[in-house]
Amino acid sequence: MSPLSTVTTSYAPRLAEFAFEPGFVAAVDQHVAALRERIGAVGPELVPGAPDREALSDYALGFLDALAETGWDEPVGHDFAVCRLTAVCWLVLRYDLLEDRGADAARGRPAHEPTPDLDAD
Repeated sequence: MSPLSTVTTSYAPRLAEFAFEPGFVAAVDQHVAALRERIGAVGPELVPGAPDREALSDYALGFLDALAETGWDEPVGHDFAVCRLTAVCWLVLRYDLLEDRGADAARGRPAHEPTPDLDAD
């Protein structure tokens, strides 16, 4: 499984917490902005463009490897790693970056739920 698929499978359920955790939404929004800056998904446009799938995948793989090396376990709450991984997940879903998503649709599997729009005011 690709790093983006791994993160999305694990952290898509966290997006439901946006409905009742405004602090979590704000934290994830900050992580999305940091990721966009880090992997070059910013530009002069009013609304940033999609991140490069390969760059985001490489970042996610390195981040997951670092967490594994430190023995990190996902907490109940929202630590830095949960916010960062949820931000990766949000970017993947927002910009439809899963490589196998089209294949899933062709097999009759349902698409992911729409993601909350962190780009909107």
